[in-house]
Amino acid sequence: MRIKAEESIGLIIDMQERLYAHIHNHEQLTKNTTILIEGLKAIGVKLTVTEQYTKGLGITIPPLKKLLDNINFIEKQSFSCCDEPVFYEELALAAPQTVIIAGIETHVCVLQTTIDLINSGYKPVVVEDCVGSRKPNDKTMAIERMRQEGAVITTYESILFELLRHSGTDAFRKVSKLVK
Repeated sequence: MRIKAEESIGLIIDMQERLYAHIHNHEQLTKNTTILIEGLKAIGVKLTVTEQYTKGLGITIPPLKKLLDNINFIEKQSFSCCDEPVFYEELALAAPQTVIIAGIETHVCVLQTTIDLINSGYKPVVVEDCVGSRKPNDKTMAIERMRQEGAVITTYESILFELLRHSGTDAFRKVSKLVK
């Protein structure tokens, strides 16, 4: 299955201040997710963002929040984004076939959302180097589970170039600079 930009939406799950510092390798995760977000925007892929219980976990981390201005943030209390009616409304409006996923924690909200998206007929694409957990083994096991459930597992560079399809465009030049 070839993933196409016009059939996709990007989903950034719960990259929030109070939990983020405890995520394994969070500095690299920030760098990777920044590139993914900037690349998706350059390609023209719509983005949506969730935040889990902001009263307790705070807002999206500042380096990502500044990239996501003009994006609707959806607050949720369920682990799966799919259990939040506002998320499903936004998904229905965008009408994607593919949901490109980054976020935390891999073994909780990312995993449950991915499984629910599969069960709802969407094709989740989990960007492995843009998801994280506090414990590396939790992330590893969740990635394996998502793969077994039928999710596509990829990297930010791979998905960005797949969405581009061609070189020689302004979007290609922007993405090429991002990944160098």
